[in-house]
Amino acid sequence: MKRKSSKTFQDLIVWQKAHQFVLAIYNLSNDFPKTEIYGLT
Repeated sequence: MKRKSSKTFQDLIVWQKAHQFVLAIYNLSNDFPKTEIYGLT
């Protein structure tokens, strides 16, 4: 079975999964107090 080639980095499954992870972390930390957000960054 032949896979189609990726045209951009966004076609890569690893990038898609990492992007989903980052969005989930942003949503999770959205309700953190400001002091916690500064501690994370």
